[in-house]
Amino acid sequence: MSILLQSTADASGSAALLISVGVALVVGAVAGIMILTFATGRGIKAARSEADRVMADARTQAELAAVSVRSESEKRAREIELAAEKAAGEKRLSVDREMKSTQVKLDESVMRASKREETLDRKLESIDAREKRIDSREGDLKKQEDDVKRTATDIERTRVELQGALSKVSGLSQEEARELYMVEVRQQGDHDGAALRQKILDEATRDAKGKAREITLMSIQRYAAENVGESTVRSIKITSEDMKGRIIGREGRNIRAIEKATGADILVDDTPGVISVSCFDRVRQAIAAEALQRLVADGRIHPSRIEELVEQTKRDIEEKIIKVGNEAAVEADVRGLHPKIIEALGKMQFRTSYGQNVLRHSIEVAFLSQMIADQLGLNGAIARRAGLLHDIGKAMDHEMEGGHPAIGMEFLRKFGEKSEAVLNACGGHHSDIPATTPYTPIIMAADAISGARPGARRESMELYIKRLEHLEAIAREQPFVDEAHAIQAGREIRVILNAKKADDTAAFQIAEAIAKRIEAEMTFPGEIKVTVLRETRAEAIAR
Repeated sequence: MSILLQSTADASGSAALLISVGVALVVGAVAGIMILTFATGRGIKAARSEADRVMADARTQAELAAVSVRSESEKRAREIELAAEKAAGEKRLSVDREMKSTQVKLDESVMRASKREETLDRKLESIDAREKRIDSREGDLKKQEDDVKRTATDIERTRVELQGALSKVSGLSQEEARELYMVEVRQQGDHDGAALRQKILDEATRDAKGKAREITLMSIQRYAAENVGESTVRSIKITSEDMKGRIIGREGRNIRAIEKATGADILVDDTPGVISVSCFDRVRQAIAAEALQRLVADGRIHPSRIEELVEQTKRDIEEKIIKVGNEAAVEADVRGLHPKIIEALGKMQFRTSYGQNVLRHSIEVAFLSQMIADQLGLNGAIARRAGLLHDIGKAMDHEMEGGHPAIGMEFLRKFGEKSEAVLNACGGHHSDIPATTPYTPIIMAADAISGARPGARRESMELYIKRLEHLEAIAREQPFVDEAHAIQAGREIRVILNAKKADDTAAFQIAEAIAKRIEAEMTFPGEIKVTVLRETRAEAIAR
């Protein structure tokens, strides 16, 4: 409605504006005519009549214009009114739609609120029922608690009466009876505990064998001992006893062919699953052992095959020697060595001195010598070279006469070693010749350090015997022990118990006690096995 009124007002204003303009035009025209009349010298009367005529025409035109404007304004007003009514209708429809949508939402909210109210009512009813059950149970528990208290009171009264009766019957006080009972319980507990502990240990040992084997193999791969003790006899495992006969061959021709080709002795005895290779030269021993292993794996054992495999094995071992020698020179950072010296270094891998690998010992001496020389302000490279080569004579001392220092010095001089410090250290590290350079006493000190450090070399016979005696003494100090013997070079202790005084459970306890004392009091490589024996022998004589 406001839009309609505003549109009508606009139309009326337009019409009034047009009438005013028409009147202004008429007045302007009359004024122009009067001015023109005066200008042309015409009379006033004539001018007035002309002005009246013009005014009449102007009035007529103004009225016509006003009528036209009025009709146009009314038409415009009707159009605006229709547009306003249309807009008002559309607005009314939009408002109706919004009201319907709002009403639907309100209905849905009311419905959800009703459902939620019903759910809350059901939950409240459930909670009320649960509270009633809880109250009922609390009453039952209270009643049971009272019954338990009454029963406990009755039991305590009965116990006191029984204690008094037992004291009168046994003639013992309560403290004395308790002490006797605790002693018996303690003994029974010790026995049951020992049996249970042994059962658990047996199960753990059985289950742990696979895991222990895995851990041991992993440790071997990750750690390689620098000092390896080998004997002049090396054992080769075979798959069956028939293989021994095949290795010996008809009238011993196969074993003679192996010994001739390798220069080592092949020992075939009654030891099951093992053939031994004996040779003082460790290189020939390694060739023989490797060739024998290949023959056993191949299965074709005859003189021509033996010669072929031995030659192939020799080439492989020679390549291995050169490779090991080069690796040792690289590890010690010693350069410019003659190929024959490299080969001699590789052969030292197969030599030991009192159980200590000679090549690893030489590399260790090289680094120790460098450290000492650096501390003294000398040339560490020269000391390292002399330390690596000081025992080079041990690679061929079994082939030549004389001690390894002199043999090594001549060998180095023959194959191009020019350093007087290296030559003198090699020949004089055992004081066979006077020291002419300060590097010789350095090599002597490093050699002593490497050989004397714990675990580097095997113990002396005197220390070995003392260790065995100490091991047996620890075992004999245990109760019920009749005899104790250290076997397998001290790697096992056998203990014999008095079967009349000790049972099987006591045997397990004694074995564990001996093992703990050995761990606490002794220092030993590897492990020591404790075996406790208990047996009863029954004898009878029939006549």
